[in-house]
Amino acid sequence: MSSKQVFVCQYQSCLAQGSAEVLAAFLESSDAEVSIVASGCQGQCNLGPTVRILPDEIWYCRVKPQDVETIVHSHLQEDHPVDRLLHPRFHPSYSTP
Repeated sequence: MSSKQVFVCQYQSCLAQGSAEVLAAFLESSDAEVSIVASGCQGQCNLGPTVRILPDEIWYCRVKPQDVETIVHSHLQEDHPVDRLLHPRFHPSYSTP
């Protein structure tokens, strides 16, 4: 696993949609080589909770705690983004879940 940063929005709209639980799931599930960051607003409130992974510049939207294990395994460990969760604004070839 390469060194990655996972930013999980913890601002008002995302918090109201369960981002604290998403952050907790990432903290519980991720490898020590991955930095989990509780971020401020990432400007994507209408499709929150928002998760952004750097340096890949992959944006996920409407992430639920049950999605975290899939993101950790597929994206963080195998380098295969999870298509069904990709944010359509940044990854327009995919539709909103």
